Amino acid sequence: MMLKLARLIAATLAFTVALALPAHAQENAPEPEGYRTDNYRAPVPVTLAGARVLATGEAEAIWRAGAGVFIDVLPHAPKPQNLPAGTIWREKPRLNIPGSIWLPDTGYGTLAAATEDYLRHGLARATGGNSATLLVIYCLTDCWMSWNAAKRALSYGYRNVAWYPEGTDGWQRADLPVAESQPQPRAGEESSSPR
Repeated sequence: MMLKLARLIAATLAFTVALALPAHAQENAPEPEGYRTDNYRAPVPVTLAGARVLATGEAEAIWRAGAGVFIDVLPHAPKPQNLPAGTIWREKPRLNIPGSIWLPDTGYGTLAAATEDYLRHGLARATGGNSATLLVIYCLTDCWMSWNAAKRALSYGYRNVAWYPEGTDGWQRADLPVAESQPQPRAGEESSSPR
């Protein structure tokens, strides 16, 4: 009787594990050849060819050592142009990893020439023109924006690119500090407030 019960439990457990495996395998997307151009908030690959992929502990160690430049690529919602007169617009504050450089809207799969120029110049300023500087590129968990931006940095010739796929979600889950940030100004803009 006990042997039959043990076999039944083992069979049930094996069946349950077998059902869970395909679902787990679909949690992470395969690495595409090009850039992701839609559905940006979806499971991401576990790899990025040519880049290091960081877990939160690794990103924290780099941050604490001051060993890399952290680049946040979360999009920034602009003030709607058609707001009725007198409407008060309050921007949602962006809390990111302290000391990060926020280059919003640079993780889309297809970039307008001005946005691509903004990213190129932003990375050049952040690294002092040194393509060997460690870049840690992030956004949020399951956000293709950071994957795209890290892949694009590699295509620009940056040789030390790290992708932090957990982004500020993982950072905050680990109870690490965050700071309010402002986007880096684009050509012709002035910074609205200090970072």
